[in-house]
Amino acid sequence: MNKLIFTLAFLFMFVLISACSNSAPEEESHEMDHSTMEHSSSGAVPEDITISENPAFPPGSKAILNDGHMDGMKGAEATIVGAYETNAYAITYTPTNGGEKVENHKWVVQEEIDEAKGDEALDPGTEVTITADHMEGMVGATGVINSVENTTVYMIDYTPTDGGDKVINHKWVTEEELSDKE
Repeated sequence: MNKLIFTLAFLFMFVLISACSNSAPEEESHEMDHSTMEHSSSGAVPEDITISENPAFPPGSKAILNDGHMDGMKGAEATIVGAYETNAYAITYTPTNGGEKVENHKWVVQEEIDEAKGDEALDPGTEVTITADHMEGMVGATGVINSVENTTVYMIDYTPTDGGDKVINHKWVTEEELSDKE
């Protein structure tokens, strides 16, 4: 009986570890797979973020996702929830909940970084403290900036092309990652 319990426990752990491992990226520009991570669906945005007055994709409009931060994003139809003018950062950070290091996470905005003051962009290589809560373990995490873009960022809703559940209030995609719906 003990051998059976031990074997079942071992198999359960193996399946659990396998499910948590990173899958291979869909394409070269695809960052690590976050599809198994718990994403916030909160529509809350930083109080001091600037609403875009004339975005290419206004709230309520539809667009096609050209890039995929997560599996099932590329090619999906997005509904624009909000558009904001800010500096967008790709960052590498280690989650506060003990998860594996997240490489080149896209995107955290200026208003979600403790060290960012005003509109002045921080330089790549700068160590920062993240206040964003896009995913579990993000708030309070220490990260390093990989790149920065001054751009319009969008909060979107979309249904993944791989059959996953609808994603509500995904933060953030940049204007360059969207194209007009044909």
